[in-house]
Amino acid sequence: MARPRKRKVLGVWMNGLRVGRWSLEPTGEHVFAYAADWLARPEARPLSLSMPMRSNAPYRSAVVESWFDNLLPDSRAIRQRIQSRFRAASLQAFDLLEEIGRDCVGAVQLLPEDREPEDMRQIRGEPLSESAIAALLRTTTVAGAEDESSDFRISLAGAQEKTALLWHRGGWQRPLGATPSTHIFKLPMGRVGNFQGDLSTSVENEWLCSQLVAALGLPIAKTEIGKFEDQKALIVERFDRRPSADGSYWLRLPQEDLCQALDVPPALKYEADGGPGPVRIMDLLLGSQQAAEDRALFLKSLFVFWLLCATDGHAKNYSIAIEPEGRFRLTPLYDVISVWPLIGHGKNQLAVERAKMAMAAVSKNRHYHWIKIQTRHWQSTAAACGFAPEAMKRLIDQVLAEVEPAIDKVTTGLPADFPEHVAAAIFRGLRQAVRKLGG
Repeated sequence: MARPRKRKVLGVWMNGLRVGRWSLEPTGEHVFAYAADWLARPEARPLSLSMPMRSNAPYRSAVVESWFDNLLPDSRAIRQRIQSRFRAASLQAFDLLEEIGRDCVGAVQLLPEDREPEDMRQIRGEPLSESAIAALLRTTTVAGAEDESSDFRISLAGAQEKTALLWHRGGWQRPLGATPSTHIFKLPMGRVGNFQGDLSTSVENEWLCSQLVAALGLPIAKTEIGKFEDQKALIVERFDRRPSADGSYWLRLPQEDLCQALDVPPALKYEADGGPGPVRIMDLLLGSQQAAEDRALFLKSLFVFWLLCATDGHAKNYSIAIEPEGRFRLTPLYDVISVWPLIGHGKNQLAVERAKMAMAAVSKNRHYHWIKIQTRHWQSTAAACGFAPEAMKRLIDQVLAEVEPAIDKVTTGLPADFPEHVAAAIFRGLRQAVRKLGG
């Protein structure tokens, strides 16, 4: 006779305060309940827009499982490496986050039910040399690699290999105890897609895209290219962290991606698979505390992603910051990579006719293919979202006029050893997109 499964429980914390508890029941059901003392606090806010604060009943089943599952990497291979490295009981979200949930995206910390977080009002870290960082980056992709610190267990969502560190006193450190990481280190992606396109220069690609997006007037996470012996990484400053008023410790800032906010499991992040598209997201942003600004920003980002042929702008690559009482606003953008360097008709290249955006432009039909999208489709998309088509046309014209100055500005700041073929392909693609719209 099979032994009955035991109930498992993790405490959910934000900045030293207990928010609630997440349990995995013997039946396999996921349950989340807010703590009564959290609901009574003036700084209380929901864990998610998909789970508004309430005291009368816990949340159950898919909405809970999806929200926590979205804290983890998308890739099954990366999850398997996490399981192997930390000896997690399974690949289930609960078992993985039981091991690595101490430093998640946003403000959440997950701890055993009988434990409280250490004092967060201090900065604890272990200084790392260049060689130590290089070794850490090398072992990030190795299944079963031993981790030198039981404190260093982080959970970062997304499809790429990454780790995170603390910048403190002019150097990189491994965060310890309740101290959060302040920067994400993203490794080169290598081969991608069924056509095995070469994104070994994804670090430089994403850095360049972040510079261009900023030059075109959109908020985006600050990035730099880091080199540590034979290793390179894109270093991304976390906007879900900020120093305390006196600078003596770091705060975690509550946020969630749009799959979490809209109760969508990570497997459905792409609109074509049933995930959120422009209309659903624009409807959500009607509730933003800066709705007009955020709705215009979102539509502008869709257009800029199209110019860049940044085809991975799905709902997990947009996030909202959650304020007290459930107020919210869009965060800066992140994770923008152009496929222009992969476009072509040779081996391991993608024909431009096959390039598809993560979200469709809306007219009588849905248009995902880059090459089929015209100015009128952006205007009809805006109309479908309750945004004036004339305002969208003005936004498009403004961005098109800014492309060449943005390229000039970014070109002057390219590092001397920046791969010329990456910059040339992205700049050429941008200009091709401008010409396509008659700009």
